[in-house]
Amino acid sequence: MLNVGPLDDPSRGTLGERIIAWIEKACYVPEGALIGRQVKLADWQKREIRKIYDNPAKTRRALLSFGRKNGKTSLSAMLLLAHLCGPARQQNSQLYSTAQSKDQAGIIFRLAAKIVRMSPILIDAIVVKDGSNELICPEVGSAYRALSAEVKTAFGLSPSFVVHDELGQVTGPRSALYEAMETASGAQLDPLSIITSTQAPTDADLLSVLIDDALSGNDPRTVVSLYTAPPDADPFDIETIKAANPALGNFLNPAEVIAMAEDARRMPAREPAFRNLILNQRVEASNPFVKPALWKACAGEVADLHGREIYAGLDLSESADLTALVIIGRIDGIWHVHPTFWLPSKDLAAKAAADRVPYDTWAKQGYLLTTPGASISYDYVAQWLKREVFSGQYIVKRIGFDRWGFKFLKPWLIKAEISEYVIEHTFQEIGQGTRSMSPALRDLEGLILERQLRHGNHPVLNMCAANAVIEGDDLGKDSSNRKLSKKRSSGRIDGMTALANACAVALKEPIVDVSTLIG
Repeated sequence: MLNVGPLDDPSRGTLGERIIAWIEKACYVPEGALIGRQVKLADWQKREIRKIYDNPAKTRRALLSFGRKNGKTSLSAMLLLAHLCGPARQQNSQLYSTAQSKDQAGIIFRLAAKIVRMSPILIDAIVVKDGSNELICPEVGSAYRALSAEVKTAFGLSPSFVVHDELGQVTGPRSALYEAMETASGAQLDPLSIITSTQAPTDADLLSVLIDDALSGNDPRTVVSLYTAPPDADPFDIETIKAANPALGNFLNPAEVIAMAEDARRMPAREPAFRNLILNQRVEASNPFVKPALWKACAGEVADLHGREIYAGLDLSESADLTALVIIGRIDGIWHVHPTFWLPSKDLAAKAAADRVPYDTWAKQGYLLTTPGASISYDYVAQWLKREVFSGQYIVKRIGFDRWGFKFLKPWLIKAEISEYVIEHTFQEIGQGTRSMSPALRDLEGLILERQLRHGNHPVLNMCAANAVIEGDDLGKDSSNRKLSKKRSSGRIDGMTALANACAVALKEPIVDVSTLIG
């Protein structure tokens, strides 16, 4: 029933070649203008299949990323069927596809089910269970099921093949479903995971982390194909569009894509989404403060600032949230950034899961300090400042601090035996509205553009930079006035707020040099 002639014979070509031939013999186009016709794979699709299956190192993970509507889901469905009952099948194997939502999870299943029902070869070999999103091949004993992040069903499984669909929708570097599936295949001899998605918005998101690691070439068992438009190219030029869309002119309608480009050109508010979804660039759909490439260009090694003049910014959050202090100092025209972050130790793993960032890992690596209990008190911060900043290690010039919260911190500074004179001439209240923050943001933006800032690639600060989004004037009268928006940002931005507060005071000479009074 499953024998399709020479396609099961290893002497008839590599596994990649046999899968290509099997797809073109057994699979039919499930939808679109060519619906019902036998599949004819494009050259680029054949190239990707060979890259995955004919890898001498035996591929463990494959990443395919290109713009939307390039047929990645249909290709995934056909590869899934090749593992279910085609040349890549394994006896009694478990196959899965994953997605972030139940609706998204069902897309691959529905495409695969349509292919099965159209195919004279597959219709009698595969049982389709629409109610549970399952496909079963009784003769082989293999079974496929679609899973979503909305249900807790990933543990206890043993997959030999997984398709992670649209992993770029995961915010942050963690996904419980992805991790559960990737760690569940230990009992399999040759497990394979295929990740298909347009790019995530930021470098800190899971898909970006996986792509960057794959591009480094550290693991020969991981293959990656990233079709993306160059960041500096004209986004509306047809050649730029082709770079991210291998199916353009094949089964991706050029007229439709060009129309989308014209919409984005005419309406700038639509350009970020066009860049992300069509040009497959890492672009936040909201209004980011700093482009990832510019921030990354400032990731040089930071110098030791002990014994030097420093400025700092402090962002005290709610008692159980991220608190940040950023110290900056200038050496040979370059501002060196030293951030410190705190979170309560209680329920740290749960907070990491909720925010989808590895707080617990960063704490073990020393990038994040934890405080006892369930909250960070102003008393704790004041005592830390006295011990680590105001005891002679630095020549402290100014510390910028949220105007609203300073009245709550000041009593604790006094209790920590930091004199009122030092407090008065060191701590400077910084308003957090657009008109107060705009000069600081312009200064910070200039340092980044001129590469006069080094942040040392600190992962927590990187997260804050990736999340930082700006909004305009409070009264809507002056578009040049901006501030960092915690409400519109997709995650924590406390480190960037503290850095902006530091920049707000760094270019202003203190009224009195209090460094001789500190000790």
